[in-house]
Amino acid sequence: MGKKKGEAETMEKFSELQYVRPDMEKVLGDMRAVTEALKNAADFGEFKAAYMDYVNTDIQVSTARQLAHIRNTINMMDEFYETEMGYFHAWMPKYEILVKEMGTVILNSPFKKDMEEEFGSILIQNMEVGQLLSSEAVVDDMVKEAELANLYSKTVAGASVEFRGEMCSTYGLLKHMQSTDRQERKEAFEAWARLFEGISPKIDEIYDGLVQLRAGMAQKLGFESFIPMGYYKRRRYDYNAEDLKVFRRQVQEVIVPACVKLYERQRKALGVDTLHYYDESISSPQGNPVPVGDRDYMVKKAQEMYRELSPESGEFFDFMVEHELFDLETKKGKRVGGYCTSLPLYHAPFIFSNFNGTQADVNVLTHEAGHAFAGFTADKFQKTPELCHSTSEINEIHSMGMELWTYPWMESFFGDKAEQYRKEHLADALMKIPYMVCVDEFQHRVFEKPEMTAMERRAVWSELEKVYMPWRDYDGNAFLTGGGFWMQKQHIFLYPFYYVDYAMAQIGAFEFYTKMKADRKAAWADYYKLCQAGGSMGYFKLLEYSGLHNVLKEGSVKEALKAVLEELEV
Repeated sequence: MGKKKGEAETMEKFSELQYVRPDMEKVLGDMRAVTEALKNAADFGEFKAAYMDYVNTDIQVSTARQLAHIRNTINMMDEFYETEMGYFHAWMPKYEILVKEMGTVILNSPFKKDMEEEFGSILIQNMEVGQLLSSEAVVDDMVKEAELANLYSKTVAGASVEFRGEMCSTYGLLKHMQSTDRQERKEAFEAWARLFEGISPKIDEIYDGLVQLRAGMAQKLGFESFIPMGYYKRRRYDYNAEDLKVFRRQVQEVIVPACVKLYERQRKALGVDTLHYYDESISSPQGNPVPVGDRDYMVKKAQEMYRELSPESGEFFDFMVEHELFDLETKKGKRVGGYCTSLPLYHAPFIFSNFNGTQADVNVLTHEAGHAFAGFTADKFQKTPELCHSTSEINEIHSMGMELWTYPWMESFFGDKAEQYRKEHLADALMKIPYMVCVDEFQHRVFEKPEMTAMERRAVWSELEKVYMPWRDYDGNAFLTGGGFWMQKQHIFLYPFYYVDYAMAQIGAFEFYTKMKADRKAAWADYYKLCQAGGSMGYFKLLEYSGLHNVLKEGSVKEALKAVLEELEV
């Protein structure tokens, strides 16, 4: 859409942005008018102008929806924004039907080739896939799916358990689970397990509903199962489930053995006979490095860091600070997790997190800022918001890569523990990969047999843990030993099949790390080029464009990880 000069400069602070519910009846009328204009266009100039009317309408709707979403997740007990999200859940499937109809006109138009030349082939591919995914037959199911996903978030956000005389949420327990006192870690872990066990009947019920809805939608749309449909929803055009097995097998063969060595090294460092789950998150008896300052201190240091990293990243973070495009602190009723989204009308990213006084707070200021930087950058070079964001296999390279780019500044956040942080962070990035592919295979197994019972799903998870995480020991906790751990992974509920993307992207980030150690200037040029490209090309083309390995090819993981495995001595 091309950045309008001065628009970003006049943006208000996030807290001052006015939310106005879009009149979706009028929006649907505007969409029908766009489709008619496309049909009646005399030349490509008129055709493109009609399409850009849709883009501008979509920007308005998307911005209002994201503003409501952000404020809803900041306080899931706020009835106003919960109602607004219900409004969008009810209307968006109808809107998407009209977007599909518009796409049909474009795909059958004599100007299709002109559109491809103007906006790139990926836009046409997205429209073609949109034809397969959108139908009146699944509108009600999509509304129910969104409601169930929101119910999961609300159930977890509202859950609490007693720990040492006070009621704690999941995030309230995490700091205790990283204590240097092993007994405290164990008690916090047991409380965490009790919390999830307490809400597990509700979670099982929600997931039963989601699985049946998703399998049913796939059937209605003519897919053999939800798996290919889920791939299309994630815009995975370059590969299928069989190709992904090649990657998971490489993880099993190359990364799992390396992790076994790293966890054994950790067990010895901690001086324990058996490394239990509650020991995994602490690497040394002295404890994990923790940030040396509060939220304001860390934002100030992050601003200094991004100014020094590059002119581009400095401009980006100054914009974020000026317009207060963060909500970082943990609060009662706030949704768990962290994310980055965007407000396209303002060309503005937004970062959401739950600071808890651990090193994860710093990870947010690098990981989510990587997403935000990539979106902020692509917005300057891409013609529509749709082309600003790629698939998550690429988007997570931006974020995980940024975590590694910021290593030289970690003294600002961790003082004399900075080197410990860097070593542990690099190892931890590798050690997370088996869990990510475990989540992925679990979801494939669930949708290969959607009639599975809740207890059968737990048995599948337990079986896969032994394959991908053979070191995992829950110290006899019956709920987790029996396969209950998967319930805390919100991606499974909210974003099906979105999690292996992190593992695939981590390999790309590790490659950039290897490059930056050899030549930071050249590596930054490649990284910035990848950010500029946004989602204007397919996955394989973007990897090639930025000089990265295709992780789905046999042997590529071992090759890409060579320098990291050497540095970690595994």
